[in-house]
Amino acid sequence: MKKRLPLCSFAIALLAPSILNGQNATAIVMEAENATLGSSFSTATADGVTYITPSVNFTGSAPTSASTVASFSVTFPEAGDYELFARIYVGNGAANDDSFIPANDLGDATVGNNDDWSAANGLWNAGFSDPDEIVLSVGDTGTTTWKWIRVSTFSDVGLLTVPSSQLAQTYKLASREDGLRIDKIAFGPLRVSFTVDQLDNGLAGWDQRQPNDGQDFQATGPILAHGKSKFLGSVWSSTASNNKDFEFYWNGMWHGNGGKWGSVESTRDNMNWSNLDQGYQFAKANGVKFNFHVLLWGAQQPSWISALPPAEQLEEIEEWMSLVANRYPDIDYLQVVNEPINAPPDGSVSPEGGSSRANYIAALGGTGETGFDWILESFRLARHYFPDTPLMINEYNIEGNHDRSDRYLEIIQTLQAEDLIDLVGFQGHAFSTKFASSQDLSTILDKIASTGLPIMITEMEIDGHDDYVQLAEYQRVFPIYWDHPSVIGVNISGHIGNWRADQGAVLVNDNFTERLALQWLREYVADSGWTSFSGYLSKRDLDSQVHAFTNDADGDKLSTGLEFLLGSDPQFPFNEVAPLWAWSMKRGELTLPFSPDTGEGKVTIQSSVDLKHWQDEASYDLRFRRAEGMEIVGSDESPVLRFQGNAFSEPALYYRLKFSLPQ
Repeated sequence: MKKRLPLCSFAIALLAPSILNGQNATAIVMEAENATLGSSFSTATADGVTYITPSVNFTGSAPTSASTVASFSVTFPEAGDYELFARIYVGNGAANDDSFIPANDLGDATVGNNDDWSAANGLWNAGFSDPDEIVLSVGDTGTTTWKWIRVSTFSDVGLLTVPSSQLAQTYKLASREDGLRIDKIAFGPLRVSFTVDQLDNGLAGWDQRQPNDGQDFQATGPILAHGKSKFLGSVWSSTASNNKDFEFYWNGMWHGNGGKWGSVESTRDNMNWSNLDQGYQFAKANGVKFNFHVLLWGAQQPSWISALPPAEQLEEIEEWMSLVANRYPDIDYLQVVNEPINAPPDGSVSPEGGSSRANYIAALGGTGETGFDWILESFRLARHYFPDTPLMINEYNIEGNHDRSDRYLEIIQTLQAEDLIDLVGFQGHAFSTKFASSQDLSTILDKIASTGLPIMITEMEIDGHDDYVQLAEYQRVFPIYWDHPSVIGVNISGHIGNWRADQGAVLVNDNFTERLALQWLREYVADSGWTSFSGYLSKRDLDSQVHAFTNDADGDKLSTGLEFLLGSDPQFPFNEVAPLWAWSMKRGELTLPFSPDTGEGKVTIQSSVDLKHWQDEASYDLRFRRAEGMEIVGSDESPVLRFQGNAFSEPALYYRLKFSLPQ
């Protein structure tokens, strides 16, 4: 028997099926054969199940004939929002027998109107059949068996809203492939979870709705990534209420719209820096990683830029970069180009329609020999205006798409050839990860990590109005990214004002209490590795004053800082790995192994002729895994560095190690 839900080590209490604040927690289940059926539907019975099935195939996303429509009359017990479920059977045709067309709303859905309908497809290898399974987002039940699916996941149906003035409603669905059988549909109250058994038998589900006592929850910290070298961040919003409790949850930041050129300079030479200023000042005052989003992109750019001649466009691009560089001198990570594959600034209309993209690609060299010369020129300019800032690229729908990730890899490697890029961004949106297998997510992450560049997950969210739907998907996807040695941090798309709030991607309830996914994130991150020095001390219950970074509290000839870098516990006698750090003037060589827990900071080797005046000879950046003057001979996960000193130089040189690590 399958487990009800993969909860890892996170313990939760399922709320008993109940009526909360007078709210019903039972789904309204409708037998399909009781609907008013179009002529292409027939009713049949097999193995004790009576169902409806269509006799025609169709390839569109909206019905073109009333003959393919089934209409249900349903009276809801109370007003509110509902999600749609269905009990289905996919025939032997698998992917050719696995779709139908639900209406997007209650009421009259018009035949032939694409806005009223959306296809639910890809159901052949999805759904839930074990009685104890909660019907979550996707599932993995195959063909020729009865199973429940959450229709809202596989279509754009979203929430179905019942007003208090009209509890009696009509709901319609249409056929699409003739091998599909439909036994029942069900309308589940929002924020109530159902097992297969509960839907089969009309039982109350697990109610996640919060009692409304008029009191808002107040977070107190510490931040989720406390004591970690990796950061876990969120959006800094222009809506102040969406930033509530930011300081108690997050140590990373990006701006949803506030840093986009079209937001800052919507009118030429009239700059609006207010949201960026506020976030930047907060970040610098609170030790939050500030990720600037974004310099150049095809979307949300100034409307006036496209009408300028290329030479003048280039002047404006450089002015924009110069202004950002001067105003924000301490950017931690800079997104130079966003969505170069999906939304380049080439003036074209996106496949989804709407306004055309900005058109200034020619000002940056156009496509050129590489097909993306404009990206190279963008990064050359950024390297000029931001010489000391880590530069990054950012893209979506890379996570589970092998063809697109190969294209992304080609761009990245071409940038690397000119030393123009320092890290890579994956956006990590729910629509990119939800239908991607865990194997594909890991394989593509490894592919990009093979460049040796650090990776940031820049705009992650997980959908799910249902707490268990959201939790299960966080448990599947988040560890793939957080635990990967190349990932230096994750930024989500907002714990309150998420751009996919309509899909349930927020992490707090209306009264700001934490949803299950946020509670699990706290525990998972706390138990993960990659600690900072302060986390190292905390993990081993060591006093921060006694075990300061430069102190040798246990008298083993190794400072606690060195023990941290080596990944060894403070102990006596000293760890046998210590001699690897010994300097052999005869060999003129120093070998430096590092613990994988050291995820941030810099180690520098300095030389002096008089023990007073020191100069840098070599350095290694732990976060970006970049060495200057040293050879990297170990793996990316556990680097070992080799420095070749000059043992016979005249005059004699003295060497020392200097550590610059977050405390």
